[in-house]
Amino acid sequence: MSEHGERPLASRRRLIQAAGATLLLLATPTLRAAVRLPSVLAVRVWPAPDYTRVAIEYDAPLKYTQFLVKNPDRLVVDLEGVEFNGVLDGLASKISADDPNIRLLRAGRYKPGVVRLVMDLKNEVKPQVFVLPPVGGYGHRLVIDVYPLNPPDPLLSLLDGKDGNAPAGDRRVARNDSAQDAPPELRADNRIEMRPETPAETRKRGGKPVVDRLVTITLDPGHGGEDPGAIGRGGSYEKHVALAVAQRLKARIDAEPNMRAVLTRDSDFFVPLHMRVQKARRIQSDLFVSIHADGFIKPDARGSSVFVLSESGATSSAARYLAQKENEADLIGGVNIDVKDPVLARTLLDLSQTATINDSLKLGRAVLGELGTINRLHKDSVEQAGFAVLKAPDIPSILVETAFISNPEEEKRLNDDTYQDKLADAIVSGVRKYFSRNPPLAKSKQA
Repeated sequence: MSEHGERPLASRRRLIQAAGATLLLLATPTLRAAVRLPSVLAVRVWPAPDYTRVAIEYDAPLKYTQFLVKNPDRLVVDLEGVEFNGVLDGLASKISADDPNIRLLRAGRYKPGVVRLVMDLKNEVKPQVFVLPPVGGYGHRLVIDVYPLNPPDPLLSLLDGKDGNAPAGDRRVARNDSAQDAPPELRADNRIEMRPETPAETRKRGGKPVVDRLVTITLDPGHGGEDPGAIGRGGSYEKHVALAVAQRLKARIDAEPNMRAVLTRDSDFFVPLHMRVQKARRIQSDLFVSIHADGFIKPDARGSSVFVLSESGATSSAARYLAQKENEADLIGGVNIDVKDPVLARTLLDLSQTATINDSLKLGRAVLGELGTINRLHKDSVEQAGFAVLKAPDIPSILVETAFISNPEEEKRLNDDTYQDKLADAIVSGVRKYFSRNPPLAKSKQA
């Protein structure tokens, strides 16, 4: 130190640098929090014949790019500014050997600040990659939908007996035939006429109407995949209950001599609401039955219900609440809004549905009456509301709320095999009663 008590210049510089380093060290946690990299929280894979969905959930917005690679077929997705963690390191274990579309999925550090996902494919695909904002119990999600380039045709599958157990006399297309090789009346376009072996007419035997052609019923298990639906206090998911009941119902309908059933989903994956309607119209269904398990904020709500579409307004506040909740399924399940079919949406809005709604009410009353023999009814009459999934303009459609999964007592019943059997029996009995009073007409061409 000099005689004036001043430190040498070099010493003062060292003190300033040390103080600055200390301040920077103290500020580091705050700075890191402000610029924290997104972290992947979970990866969920939903395989199905229609498509395989990979949902990547993370805690902050991120950027991504994608591209396809040939020989062999691969889909590459680069995630920018993402921390590589144990969730990404374990991606390979998420893909099952029987996944119809994906052979392998892996991730690694591609370059500083970029994690690369590589998806080895089993066939050529048309991928859709999009992001979903936080909704319900989910955070940010990046959705990778892998659609096969040549998707399975629902009509050919139905006629081939792969779905709906079509009888031999109705199988007009061989297992390996393409749509182009099929007879003109069965080709996979929008002008299909499914003509049975016997005349499509109804006559009476023993005083009862008899249907001579095969009746096709689309069964729609609600929710699925990313969308669990209502969740009971005991941990039951509506999507699982709906699928279990629908599968039992399908078995009973297929056992009927003049009926067959087709499921909009046969496992745990999500189907957008408009696609459920499209599937039913694609095979010219005679009826559409959507299966659900109700949920409410209060656990004492109970009983079974049947709903049909309303062109005006809901018949009760409960119906309005339920329709709003069910119509939000696309937000939770995850729909790429850029590729929704505007033609279908416009058609559904433009076409008058008065006659179809009247038939839906008749079907709903028949089914509701049968449900009342096995469970208390939430309402004594069929209710109406603006359910998106019931908007097929030419197919009588109902939505069945089997019971309240939010009610602990009914949740237990919904998971009981015996009660699920009773539900299936009641619904098919209602369908029989409907057709006994309203015999189906011959199939007409759809433009």
